[in-house]
Amino acid sequence: MITTLLLLLLLPVAGAIVSGMVKRGTNLVAVIAGSLTLLMTLVLFLQLPAQLFYRTVPVQLPWLQEQLAEGIFGFQIDSLGLIMLLVVVVLGFLNMIYSTAYLSRGNKEHPSDSGRQRHHFWMLLFIASMIGVAISPNLFQLYIFWEMTTLCSWALISHYHNKESLQAGFKALLMTFSGGIFFAIGLVILFVSTGSFEFSALGQLDPELKSWVFFFFLIAAWAKSAQIPFFTWLPDAMAAPTTVSMYLHAAAMVKAGVFLIARLAVANADLAFASGLLVGIMSVITMLVALYLFFYQDDLKKLLAYSTIAHLGYVLFGIGLGIMGSETGLKGGLMHIMNHGVGKGLLFLCVGAISYMTGTRSIKQLSGLARTSPLIGIAFFAGMFAILGVPPFSGFWSKFYLLIGSLDVGGTAGTLLLIPFLAEIIIAFAWFLHVGHKVLFGDISEAVASAGKLPVAISFALVIMTLLTLIAPYVALFLSKSMLI
Repeated sequence: MITTLLLLLLLPVAGAIVSGMVKRGTNLVAVIAGSLTLLMTLVLFLQLPAQLFYRTVPVQLPWLQEQLAEGIFGFQIDSLGLIMLLVVVVLGFLNMIYSTAYLSRGNKEHPSDSGRQRHHFWMLLFIASMIGVAISPNLFQLYIFWEMTTLCSWALISHYHNKESLQAGFKALLMTFSGGIFFAIGLVILFVSTGSFEFSALGQLDPELKSWVFFFFLIAAWAKSAQIPFFTWLPDAMAAPTTVSMYLHAAAMVKAGVFLIARLAVANADLAFASGLLVGIMSVITMLVALYLFFYQDDLKKLLAYSTIAHLGYVLFGIGLGIMGSETGLKGGLMHIMNHGVGKGLLFLCVGAISYMTGTRSIKQLSGLARTSPLIGIAFFAGMFAILGVPPFSGFWSKFYLLIGSLDVGGTAGTLLLIPFLAEIIIAFAWFLHVGHKVLFGDISEAVASAGKLPVAISFALVIMTLLTLIAPYVALFLSKSMLI
């Protein structure tokens, strides 16, 4: 198993190096690296004993332990890590296939294939970093991979090297790295106080210090996951290629922040009720602010960016409910890591396909797309229904658990959190339905009438992602039932 885990981590790194070096065949190398990483993930699942789904099992590297403190480096495989790992690897594989066609001269919005080597290098390195986040057995190792994702995201957001993308990349680097400083502070305090980097070491602190250290980690997560008050970097980051927006800002990087808090919540059942309430309150505030900004967006990608901010709030909302005592709410939040990833990832790929064909992402300039491209129409509505919580698509299940979790908490706190959460669900449903109707139906607009054809690679990714919006909730349900809480 250790060999499989090492290959899982090192294959995308090797792919990044090779794809960054070769001038011809960089697309092929990237796809092969993504495919082999997916294959290693499947092999890992076949090697897992059934009981592994019911407990946390760290897998160490014995040959490092003579030189370093025991247990600092290694692997941890459990249900929470598997949820994250599946999102990272499966969506990463599809993203690499999609990018082979998207980063081309046939793209009407960005008709250029320059920088493909650079894109594939940083994207594969990013996939490796997120795999590291998912399987880290402690906070120290997670922090190392966490900062690697910060570096990769800076390079990827700045991909086009124009003023807009360079400024967006710098802003993302500045804000997310600033949050990482609080992660480092919390890490140092934890180690000095307990002599351990374990996720459960937080429970060894006295109550007041524990609340402060958790708050430092929470600030880091807010910055990484673009929550209030650190949310402004994410909409600006839409200056990146859609492949970057899909992977970093729907599936991977922004999920690292909520994953950190999830790890702490699962490993420390005695966190203060007030800490959970703080997480919940800030989450619903973030949802409402993002919802308000929906109505001012004409750029489809920026609309999806604000929706992502709100849905990351969903995950933290569920974690907050869990800290306040609702196991159902916590499971709903953790399931949403996967359920949102496939739905929002699909929507980003749809928007990328639209801009590839038409050269625009403006809602005002788009209508009648379902008549000229039925595949985009089906995929867009599948992604939209997934994030809006329409059964049987993925988002329904996690939202259902979150609503029950709010009722489980009960009292004034549960009610005050439930009302704005319900309001966000209803209003977001109405607005996205309006936007979907505007873009897909009605008379065919000029931009849509002159649209080109979709490449096979883009069509393939859309079809598979559409199917995943139906499959993912059952995988997330299975893993959440065995979650160690």
